[in-house]
Amino acid sequence: MPELPDIVVYIEALDARIVGQRLERVKLLNPFLLRTADPPMSAVEGRRVIGVRRIGKRIVIALEGDMFLVLHLMVAGRLRWSLAPGKAPGRIALAVLEFSSGSLVFTEAGTKRRASLHLVQGEQALRRFDSGGLEVLEADLAAFSTRLRAENHTLKRALTDPHVFSGIGNAYSDEILHRARLSPVALTSQLTQEEVARLRQAARAVLTEWTHRLKQEAGDTFPEKVTAFREAMAVHGRHGQPCPVCGAPVQRIVYADNETNYCARCQTGGRILADRALSRLLKKSWPRNIDELG
Repeated sequence: MPELPDIVVYIEALDARIVGQRLERVKLLNPFLLRTADPPMSAVEGRRVIGVRRIGKRIVIALEGDMFLVLHLMVAGRLRWSLAPGKAPGRIALAVLEFSSGSLVFTEAGTKRRASLHLVQGEQALRRFDSGGLEVLEADLAAFSTRLRAENHTLKRALTDPHVFSGIGNAYSDEILHRARLSPVALTSQLTQEEVARLRQAARAVLTEWTHRLKQEAGDTFPEKVTAFREAMAVHGRHGQPCPVCGAPVQRIVYADNETNYCARCQTGGRILADRALSRLLKKSWPRNIDELG
C-alpha cells in the first residue's frame, strides 16, 4: 500500500500537472470504484482544480465549488499520467480523469477491488475521511508520546493504526522499528521515555529520508515505480537476507495478507518471534534465538 512518502510524491507530481487545469471528463471503467452517488460525478466536469493534498493515505483533489475527489489506492491501486489521450491499460484501469493538461489513469492490479473514489462537497463532508492519526513530522515529543501511550498496543499495531498515526503502513513501520532498534511486539505501555524518543526520531528520519529519495528517483517525471518493496530498505520484504547493520538474516512474522520483517539481533535481543503457522508446525523444533539458526 502506498504510504506517506509515496503519497507525498504523487501529490507533488499532480500539483505540478493539474492545479489550475480543468477536469474535462471522468471516465469510470469499473462501477465498484466509485463509492458515492451524490453529488453525481458529472458535477465536477468542467471545474478547475484548485489544490491537491493528503489525508492519511488518501489523495484529495480539490475543485472549484468546494468539491473534492478523494482517491484511496489501498494495496494495489496506482496512478499513471498520460499526455496523449488513448486506450486505458487493459483490465487494471478503473477510471480515467481527463484534464486539460493530460489524463490521470487510476489502476488496480489483481482481482480484489479495494481501491476507492469518492466525490464529496464541502469541508465538513471531507473531514469524515480523516481518521485522526497524528502527523509524525509535525508532532513534538510530548504529543507523540501522549498519542503512542493512549492505548496499550504492540508497536507494529500502533504505528500502522490510522487512528494513532497518519500515513504509516506495513512497509515503513518495519523500517522505523528497525531504525529505532525496537521489537515490533513491544507494548507501548512498557516503553521507557528514551525508547519513545528514539522511536519518534526514527519515524521522522525514515519518512523524511524516503520521501526525499523517492522525489529524487522520480525527478520531473510522474512516479511510476510505486511499490512497498524497495531494494534499499533495511528489513521490509527482505526475509532471509542479511541485516545491513549486523548481518543476521532478516526474520518475519506472517499474518493474513501482511508480514512483519525485523532483525532479531538488532531489535529483539536475539529472540526469534513466533510465527503462528510455522511455530505451530515445527513445535519444539522452532528456533528460539537467532544463534540457533547457525
